[in-house]
Amino acid sequence: MTAPQFTRRRFLLVSGAGALLPAAAKASPFREIRWEDLIPPGVPYAEIIGEGEMDARNDTWNPVFDENATKLNTALDGASVKLPGYIIPLESGADGVTSFVLVPYVGACIHVPPPPPNQLVFVTTATPWPSDNLWDAIWVYGRLSARLQSTEIAEIGYQIEAENIEIYEW
Repeated sequence: MTAPQFTRRRFLLVSGAGALLPAAAKASPFREIRWEDLIPPGVPYAEIIGEGEMDARNDTWNPVFDENATKLNTALDGASVKLPGYIIPLESGADGVTSFVLVPYVGACIHVPPPPPNQLVFVTTATPWPSDNLWDAIWVYGRLSARLQSTEIAEIGYQIEAENIEIYEW
């Protein structure tokens, strides 16, 4: 009879120890960032989007970005971040999506010209995201890499290898 009481007391001591930790020690290792944070300090959002031109042959609008559109916030390079957004799938299988472009608003890159490169994040994940949740807003957690790359959809400024993905709760 004394063994369960000892175990219970030890459990209470161990579980109560977390309450004594400072708030910083309990904080998430992921820094929540916003899309504006991906633009380098001092570059106004209005200066990253250029005019554009119509491709009459393919019936598409091609945005023309100025040099500010490819400027990346290198202070975030290597940071563990949490960023909300929407999925534009690139690779998917029976289990779901394994690579996608994270975009700041629904339909970006599909129905409208793509956002500037410093407003796009290429995401890979070892755990496929279910295909039935493609239109949901999500949070992506992982280490951010500031590096330009080109895909069939657009030029992309950032990359994240997702450690976790979850539905964005409003």
